[in-house]
Amino acid sequence: MLQSLHASFVLGFHGCDRHVGEALLSGAAFAPSENVYDWLGSGIYFWEANPLRGLEFAQELKVRRVGRPNAIKDPFVVGAVIELGFCLDLTSSAGISAVKAAHTDFAAYMQTAGEPMPTNFLGDDLLKRSLDCAVVNHLHGVRTKLGRPAHDSVRGVFLEGGRIYETSGFFNKTHIQLCIRNPGCIKGVFRVAEELLSA
Repeated sequence: MLQSLHASFVLGFHGCDRHVGEALLSGAAFAPSENVYDWLGSGIYFWEANPLRGLEFAQELKVRRVGRPNAIKDPFVVGAVIELGFCLDLTSSAGISAVKAAHTDFAAYMQTAGEPMPTNFLGDDLLKRSLDCAVVNHLHGVRTKLGRPAHDSVRGVFLEGGRIYETSGFFNKTHIQLCIRNPGCIKGVFRVAEELLSA
């Protein structure tokens, strides 16, 4: 079983533009991300229990996307109450084993198809995770073909951003990321208090 063994409900935080955030707070639906480089495959992304990192991410996107159609003009973060449901939890041994097996199967599939394997790339943190995204999406696809229950969510922990001091095991942007595949897992949204958005 890949069911998460921790508490079922968590608080997630979604970085976005203010006009998107206000629409979500007014009842609009979250739009899933379908980028080929998404870290945990396709779905709706949240930072678990980390509103400040959600806002920082929106601020980083503002800088990266200047002049692009999807540019963020006013960084914002929205909170959500999330039930993880049937979770592919990559903080667990079972979750890691499942993704490892999916990678082996995906590599064989790509070899048979004569296609090159995607790669993770961009900087020390490998910010574009095309291989990981393809493997996780492949895992979901195989489960669908076999008639197995679909995962509602994917959860992973990431070490990112450089060590906080020399030889430290702690990193500046360490975080737990959630990818929600079943929108029904999002039980409610809320406005984040300003005092939670400062270090």
